[in-house]
Amino acid sequence: MPGPGTTAPQRRPEVTLAVCRGACRLMRQSGSSVVLEMPLPDGRRADIFAIGRSGDLTIVEVKSSIEDWRVDVKWPDYFNWCDLFYVAVPIDFPQDLIPVEAGLIVADAYGGEILRAPARRPVGAARRKALLVDCARLAAERLARLEDPDFDGLVL
Repeated sequence: MPGPGTTAPQRRPEVTLAVCRGACRLMRQSGSSVVLEMPLPDGRRADIFAIGRSGDLTIVEVKSSIEDWRVDVKWPDYFNWCDLFYVAVPIDFPQDLIPVEAGLIVADAYGGEILRAPARRPVGAARRKALLVDCARLAAERLARLEDPDFDGLVL
């Protein structure tokens, strides 16, 4: 039990939620709209898929711990589906573990900060259009399910 004036360490799911929330806030503050858990055509899921005002596509992979990072070998595959790729980690994460090819965001439940911007790798026009359509359909369907949770007729 923590002593007076200290806090208990957060469990991994709590850290993941906090980092995700802070990274989403950062993306929104920069003018992007975000969708969580966006399925990609190769079967992967982007933790955070953000669309900027000019149509830029950003993927943010959220990592809550060193172990979470070390078991992830799929992160380079995300480069095929976005213009910008970031890894978001908690403040106490050893930042030198994140390769320079990826942008780096440090976040907590209240916000985030970009510590390193990634190189821009433009997505081709046909792929961009397909991703934007998929994202719009997913976001619309999620909103519709909030309004009518019993409807089960549309397959995405």
